[in-house]
Amino acid sequence: MRIMFVGDSMTIGSAGDLTWRYRMWQHLCASYGGPFRIVGPRRELYDPAADAPGSLDYGAAGFPERAQAHLAGWGEGWFHMAPMVGDAVRAHRPDTLLISLGLIDLGFYTDPEQTAGNVRRFVAEARAASPRVRAVLLPVIHNVRARDEPDFAAQIDRFNELLAKTVADLDAPGSPLLLASEPPGWDLERDTYDGTHPNAEGEHRIAAAFADAMYQAWDVAGPYRRAAGH
Repeated sequence: MRIMFVGDSMTIGSAGDLTWRYRMWQHLCASYGGPFRIVGPRRELYDPAADAPGSLDYGAAGFPERAQAHLAGWGEGWFHMAPMVGDAVRAHRPDTLLISLGLIDLGFYTDPEQTAGNVRRFVAEARAASPRVRAVLLPVIHNVRARDEPDFAAQIDRFNELLAKTVADLDAPGSPLLLASEPPGWDLERDTYDGTHPNAEGEHRIAAAFADAMYQAWDVAGPYRRAAGH
């Protein structure tokens, strides 16, 4: 299994973070019985001091370089990833994409319908590069702006409805798409450090959403279990 993480600031993480990618790697190391590899064109975390990706200061010394790969960017969404995913899939040959995107699109670039259109373009580009690629997609999680702005919350809810329809429409036996469940009981105070980006608890909850979806639908690895001491 060759996994590529695709996401925005919640996935790339910031200097000093562990990231939910790390939690997912730990889960697979503990519960997946076959060989797997994390692939992608980038390794860096976002560096707040430079306001750009460039840090390799992961919060865990035990996160090996080979597992740090991703296709994620601070401030990048479906709008940005759709044009680049084809090249990334061709170059790094993932068979499984774990995708968390959409918040930045709705906040700055596109409305729900346009964002759903970019999901369709993304899937088409990924499949053009690898016709048997499969993907797990996470709905957009409400953040502090959604809490404070009902109109923005409604935009997220509308997009998540369209995302579910898009996944159902585009799912195919040879290239399955899977919609993960939103992390249950997501709490901004408990699960984020700033109302949007996950802290350690939030990282676990996002990783669990992907892991449990893969286990329940595809019998990949097992139910999510937190690593001892983490």
